[in-house]
Amino acid sequence: MVSSKESMDCPVESPPLPNNPYKDPDDGRQRFLLELEFVQCLANPTYIHYLAQNRYFEDEAFIGYLKYLQYWQRPEYIKFIMYPHCLFFLELLQNANFRNAMAHPGSKELAHRQQYFFWKNYRNNRLKHILPRPLPEPAAPPVPPPPVPASVPAHPQAPPASLPPMTTAGGSTLSPMQFMGAPSSNLPKADMRNTMGDRRKRKKEG
Repeated sequence: MVSSKESMDCPVESPPLPNNPYKDPDDGRQRFLLELEFVQCLANPTYIHYLAQNRYFEDEAFIGYLKYLQYWQRPEYIKFIMYPHCLFFLELLQNANFRNAMAHPGSKELAHRQQYFFWKNYRNNRLKHILPRPLPEPAAPPVPPPPVPASVPAHPQAPPASLPPMTTAGGSTLSPMQFMGAPSSNLPKADMRNTMGDRRKRKKEG
């Protein structure tokens, strides 16, 4: 009979590995595509709600499968992801509270609504951090007022020389109305007859 001490000293032999381990006939291409498709389906909150209602999250093997799929977050695999929200939900599915909450329709609607708001404002929020902020425009210097010309002292103008008053032959001053309209009997009158007679004489002599 072998003592317990001898049995502890003897190493336990592991079962031999099979000579021909399983190998995908297409070098894992089909498996790669299936896992990529399933991971990207997790970007849809309605699909996660379907899995929760059908009690997939109560299966320990399925929980382990979700943990295994986290390798898609590595740089060499993440470049194949077209819907990056799936990686966010995959990370949340590692939490039991989130898995239980997604069984309720209200939680599904809340997740879907928040996802919509993220898509709606993603571009504007991202541009705020990517685009450089424009430099503040320099304030325009105040425009100086036009220079005030030096005040030139105004030379006082001499009052216009007053015209001598119109006087009559008798020495009395005429008013403007009398000068313009009333005929003055004191002014000498030119004799038109004598003037015409002188012109005729000049023509005959000439």
